[in-house]
Formats: sequence, C-alpha cells, structure tokens
Amino acid sequence: MADIGIDVCGIRFPNPFVLASGPPGTNAKVIKRSFSLGWGGIVCKTISLDNSKVINVVPRYGKLKSRHEGHEVIGFQNIELISDRPFDVWLEELADCKEAHPDNVLIASIMEEYREEAWQEIIERTQETGVDAFELNLSCPHGLPERKMGAAMGENPEIVEEIVRWAKKYSKIPVWAKMTPNITDPKAPALAAVSAGADGISAINTILCIIGVNLKTLRPMPTVEGYSEPGGYSGPAVRPIALRHVMEIGRACPGVPVSGMGGVETAEDALQFLLLGASTVQVCTGAMLRGYEIISELCEGLVALMDEHGFDTVEEMVGKSLPFFDTHAGLVAKQQEAKRAKAGTTNRDGMWQGDIAKETQSLVGD
Repeated sequence: MADIGIDVCGIRFPNPFVLASGPPGTNAKVIKRSFSLGWGGIVCKTISLDNSKVINVVPRYGKLKSRHEGHEVIGFQNIELISDRPFDVWLEELADCKEAHPDNVLIASIMEEYREEAWQEIIERTQETGVDAFELNLSCPHGLPERKMGAAMGENPEIVEEIVRWAKKYSKIPVWAKMTPNITDPKAPALAAVSAGADGISAINTILCIIGVNLKTLRPMPTVEGYSEPGGYSGPAVRPIALRHVMEIGRACPGVPVSGMGGVETAEDALQFLLLGASTVQVCTGAMLRGYEIISELCEGLVALMDEHGFDTVEEMVGKSLPFFDTHAGLVAKQQEAKRAKAGTTNRDGMWQGDIAKETQSLVGD
C-alpha cells in the first residue's frame, strides 16, 4: 500500500493534509481534537501581538449556493479577521498542544505590522512554545490592509522580501510565506520570498470578492448594520484559480516546498495540487462545511489514487504534471508537429511513412 507520509523542510508529516489557518484552528481544544482525528498538520488561526486592535463583526460569513437542486455551497465569503484572543493565551495553548501531541506538526500563523521589532518579538516568543514552523500571513485580503498588514504587504515583492528576511533572521524553525492571489503575477512575491530565504511558500489565501447583493433589501452581503465590505472568497469555486497559482509558483521556484490550498474537499482535489507542485495540501472551508472528520476520507482516497496510478510515495507525485505546461505558441507548434507526423514524414530514403505502410500492406497481401 502507498505511503502517504512526506518529509518537508525536515518535518515529517504523517499525511499531506493540513488544516489551514482559520476557524478550524481557533484554539487549543479544536487543535487537539483535529490531531486526534488524524490531520497531518495544523496551522493555527493567525495571531498577532496586540489583540485589542482585532474587532470582529456579526455576521461575517456569506455563502454562494448553486441554483441547481440541492443548492450546495460552491463559494464562501468571510470578513473575519485574524484571532482576537490574547497573545499570551495563545502562547500557553500552543505550548499545551505541543506537549500533548509532541509528534504532530503544529505551525504558527503570524502577522504583524511593518516594524522589524514587532516581527522579532512575535517570532522569538512564539517559537519558545515548541511549534514546528511559521507561516507568515502576508495575504489576509480584508480588515487589515488599512494597517499596512496582510495583503498590503504581500502584494509588494520588496516588502515581502524584507519581512521574510526579518523572519529568517530571528527564526530557528522553518518559515513559509503565505501568498495573496489578489495580484496579476503570483511569481513575483514568491520569488522575492525565496530570495530572502523562505523555506517554503503557501498559496493561496482567499480571493477578494463580493458574495452578492440581497435583492430584497438592495444591501451587499454579508450585511452589517446595512453595510458590508469586500471579503475573502473560498470554497470549490476558487480551486481552478488556486491550481493556477500553485503551478506558476511551482515552475518559478523549483525545489521550494509549496503548501497548496483553495477549494480542497476530496482526495481528487488534493491530488491535483500535488501534481502541480504542492508538497502539502491545506483545507479550511471544506472542513468547516463538511466536518473535520473528512480527514479519514481524504487519506483513504489518496491511498486509492496512488495505488491506481502506481505511486508508492507522495514525493513521486509532487510536480508530476508541471512539465506538461507550455505557451500558446508552444501548443500550436506541438499540434502542427503532431499533424505532420500523422500525415506521414519522410525516412532517410525519401519515402513517405504513409507510403511505406501501404507498401508493407501490399507485400503482406501478396
């Protein structure tokens, strides 16, 4: 049977499925429960030094549902901020989780303002808890860019490079930089992070969106006291966009571990991310909508797919499909070449292969 464990940046993941930063990792209780269910790793909800600046609103979620019978959720918007729980409480809980589950992979998602001393403090104090790695949230699309945090950093490659250099300066554990999809070229900030020494790249965070307008009230959704703001879009509908970003980053940064995410709900979804260069696959909305117990289905499904295609390890699948991308001009050239080959080409003696086939058939017939 296939082995679904994988080593990334010196860390052993029992399987490539990681709960992404967000509500699924909002406190020690849910983190411990998720470990017991079998998740390969967990990224805690993003934390910062001063929780007093983090004030959430209600409601803060919106669903986009299919028009077909069943009305399944195909997209999910949130305007939820990073964790509003005190930093000191988080330090205690992260340490508690690692003490209770020393062999499980716990990754701290961190975000701070554009000051080196702030990043130094959050990194040095957080890594004392025993967490296995950091994920730098340079990509939260809403609620914090006005403070020059999140996507306001991630959309600027120069700032990305500076933040990652600070992180690597003070971190003793691996550092992943989480990318924003709200840009034209996903390669630029990823390359900047890698040039600054990032151990890995996470992609993508949610896509800035407006889930819709309530046609009874004519107010945008989700509606807070009659008003709203663009928020982060996730769920199955974003998967094609996420796959494109992971592919672009995988090709631009060969050899750099990528943690891919965006609309993953099944093992088939995850396999596509792995084939396009991801070493681990993160899940958030899928777990929120279907329950954390989907981890069993994901692992069993991945084993079945690996056996079907003859893969013994996850490493064998990572990036397997990347060589099959080309430019449009390249596709045209390949198609023309294929048509010429099908029509017949000349051999050394100048005979058309199509003629050779006919000659051979004639000889056999005689």
